[in-house]
Amino acid sequence: MGKIRVKTFGADLDEIEGARLLDKRGGGFKKKSSSAKASEGHEQKVEVEAEKTVVEPEVKEEKPRSAKASRGKKEKFQKKQKAFHSTQYSSLLLKVDRNKTYPLSEALELLLQLQRNKFDETVELHINTLTGEISGNVTLPHGTGKKTKVAVATDALIAEIDKGVINFDVLVAEPQMMAKLAKVAKVLGPRGLMPNPKNGTITDKPEELIKKYEGGQINFKTEGKAPILHLTVGKMSFGVKKLAENIESMLKAVKKTNVVNVTLKSTMSPGIKLKI
Repeated sequence: MGKIRVKTFGADLDEIEGARLLDKRGGGFKKKSSSAKASEGHEQKVEVEAEKTVVEPEVKEEKPRSAKASRGKKEKFQKKQKAFHSTQYSSLLLKVDRNKTYPLSEALELLLQLQRNKFDETVELHINTLTGEISGNVTLPHGTGKKTKVAVATDALIAEIDKGVINFDVLVAEPQMMAKLAKVAKVLGPRGLMPNPKNGTITDKPEELIKKYEGGQINFKTEGKAPILHLTVGKMSFGVKKLAENIESMLKAVKKTNVVNVTLKSTMSPGIKLKI
């Protein structure tokens, strides 16, 4: 095999060549100089560096999710959905046709069948309206079954409201108190409790207005972020006839031309869609 000459940097070439000739003439190998060793070491380094190759990083292919894992995830989700409603509620839900709109009398008969008999549940109407900012008041023929707490605006009451304490359902104010109530308007406004002329809660005779509210008059107003009304129209103990009269009075006050759809329900029951 022939000799390979490697060009070396950092050493005297004449000195290296002379050392090689001496080795040949003497018939043996002599101790190499430090410079030769350095040169040889450098040669080895150069040769090693030349043999280096670039190794591409190994890319691991992502294994597709197995059918078993996907099925397990789906089953877990379904279990959570079932756990959302109790067994009793789910059985009541089967009695209601979610794709049907019921006449009022039929809806009320069905509602009584959905009662759980644990307590006298409140009957509610949830009305989606064409537009927002629908408000007014109505006196239900048979009241709501709940005593309405009415408060009159005073300096002491405003101080409590400012601290977040609200212990009333309706707030009545005399005209001269409205400037002071502006301080807590951000607290009362979103709750629909701010006195205003539209719902008749600003009056010079608050005592007379208190009697009306205690006699069954209620205010209503669509939510600030959505055109929807949440209304109380009585108790399950009222029976079909009284509940029907209260609901008819409520729909008349809201005006059927403003109504998109209505859902009837009690505190613990599924919703029943009403035919308007």
